Amino acid sequence: MSWTDKELGMDSRITRRDFMNGAAMAIAAAVAPHSLFAQAAPEPQNGPGYDPPAAHGLRGSHPGSFEVAHQLRDGTFWTSAGQPESTGENYDLIVVGGGISGLSSAHFFCQAAGKTARVLILENHDDFGGHAKRNEFQVDKTFMLGYGGTYSIESPAPYSPVAQGLIRDLGIDVSSYRKHYDKKLYPSLGLKQKIFFDQETFGADRLVINPSPRHGKTTAALWKEFAAQAPLTEQAKADVKRLFALDEDLMPGLSSDQKKEKLARMSYADYLSNLVKVDPKVVAMLQSRPKDLYGVGIDAVSAQDAWGLDMPGFDGLKLTPAPGPGMGRDAIPNEEAEKYFFHFPDGNSSIARLLVRSLLPGAVPGNSANDIVTSQVRYGQLDQPGSPARIRLNSTVVRVRHVGEPAVAKEVEVTYVQQGKLFAVKADHCILACWHNVIPYLTTELPAEQLAAIRSAEKVPLVYTNVALRNWQSFVRLQTASIYAPGCYFISASLDHRVSIGDYHCTKRPEAPIVVTMERYPCSPGLPARSQHRAGRADLYATSFETFERKIREQLVRSVGAGGFDPARDIAAITVNRWPHGYAYQYNSLWDPFWLVGGPLPCVEARKPFGRVAIANADADAYAYTDCAINQAYRAVNDLKVGQKNSNSLV
Repeated sequence: MSWTDKELGMDSRITRRDFMNGAAMAIAAAVAPHSLFAQAAPEPQNGPGYDPPAAHGLRGSHPGSFEVAHQLRDGTFWTSAGQPESTGENYDLIVVGGGISGLSSAHFFCQAAGKTARVLILENHDDFGGHAKRNEFQVDKTFMLGYGGTYSIESPAPYSPVAQGLIRDLGIDVSSYRKHYDKKLYPSLGLKQKIFFDQETFGADRLVINPSPRHGKTTAALWKEFAAQAPLTEQAKADVKRLFALDEDLMPGLSSDQKKEKLARMSYADYLSNLVKVDPKVVAMLQSRPKDLYGVGIDAVSAQDAWGLDMPGFDGLKLTPAPGPGMGRDAIPNEEAEKYFFHFPDGNSSIARLLVRSLLPGAVPGNSANDIVTSQVRYGQLDQPGSPARIRLNSTVVRVRHVGEPAVAKEVEVTYVQQGKLFAVKADHCILACWHNVIPYLTTELPAEQLAAIRSAEKVPLVYTNVALRNWQSFVRLQTASIYAPGCYFISASLDHRVSIGDYHCTKRPEAPIVVTMERYPCSPGLPARSQHRAGRADLYATSFETFERKIREQLVRSVGAGGFDPARDIAAITVNRWPHGYAYQYNSLWDPFWLVGGPLPCVEARKPFGRVAIANADADAYAYTDCAINQAYRAVNDLKVGQKNSNSLV
């Protein structure tokens, strides 16, 4: 089926602005010739009504946040940049990047150097938090939050003492999560996990029960319902059921360790096709299952990792529980880590906001992890003269260099662009809490071996889209809480988490507004993982908001239209959080031989300090989690050897 733009509601009255209150001027200024700005205008963040979380349209890496960096990458920036103007400021520390790793770096530095330490954080986006992005919606007098990036306090490995200590210092009681989470709401309404089979991939548009729900129980009744609904051949249906019940040893004569070594060298798609010998549509049905962890499908994820992730088809191998060589961190179960979980309604944006409160109490009112959810940031207080800590948004760093030889220099000069004008500021120390991909364009002071290690890092592109609906009655009519869509543009669509904290209360009535989160991980199946990520990144930069919006509306009406969903009537707002540089790349036994055989890790070489500069980010440990960002921030501050070191261990 196809729908006209009018039927989809492409002309409906929803907010599609990239920002508000003059930010369009700031975006234009970011790429304008520097000579046009003889005198800098006031910082956009100090203007009235400045409130990035309330903006809709294309967010994440938004227009105005990346153009200068791309000019650096392409070698065109310095041809017309001119000389920077000195701000006359001098700090104890400059942090490049205002994500959780950058904010944690500032936090740990102030602990080591004292509360009077002068710290400047430079951030290229219009908000702090990095990937920990907050989306706010106001629909029919209902205030709602969505997470536009980093999802939760969680990790496949236990949080380190340092990371746990920071979480406690911020006032977050992880063990209290069950008090905030309404586990019974959706089941009480009969809502279940579903699979949407699309016509292009499976021959028909069909919303079907998921016979093997995540964190749920598989039953004979579910299999019977699935078999009656799925648009698959009888052979494919039989293969699905056979796969999930498989108890045959497909590698006879091999030990458990030998089996794991073989599984580490083949993709899960190959395992299903060549050993289990399932119908190709079964492979297609499972293709997107690991994308929310790896950014690629089962064609680029090892069979050993699939086993660790409890995907079907391995019971007959009788593998011992211990991880095999080259097993991905995400795929190694850990009971302690699984219990350490906490989801704020805005994801880990609340952690970023609590970190800012610890640095600048006047900028984020309140005094607890409960009131942080509804606190409104006073952006005009982030960068004020006289404040020991300052956060300067919309500021893209273009150069970091020591004043003199790195081995003996006493200062570091950092040059950045804000509103098209070039500025230089100095500090005793600098921490690069930006992405590894950017660092080679900022400095010429690194040795070749370290540069090569830094360049080997990759980023996983992704899109978290939040769609504010006026009601969710269509989902209730179809008994649907979440949808896995293996062949679609967005691989999932899920009703908002049932979390209420402080004065923030989740939606509980189907006739009331709600936020639906849809996830996309662009990739090119069949290529090596890094190549898939690069292709996905190019795809995201080339995709307009209009295209995203049309895909959102089409997919929702196709999947839940039978429940009465009308995209022209029911969609109130759309926020697309586009992250061409998303997750930190995690090493993979199919594509990274050193990970499989236990060789030196590039990330260890890449994060070495040089002179008065240290490196902190999730790339520095090739681990796409908040605890990694915190741990690497702590290590980077220790690398600078400032003040008394905290005695906590990172292990």
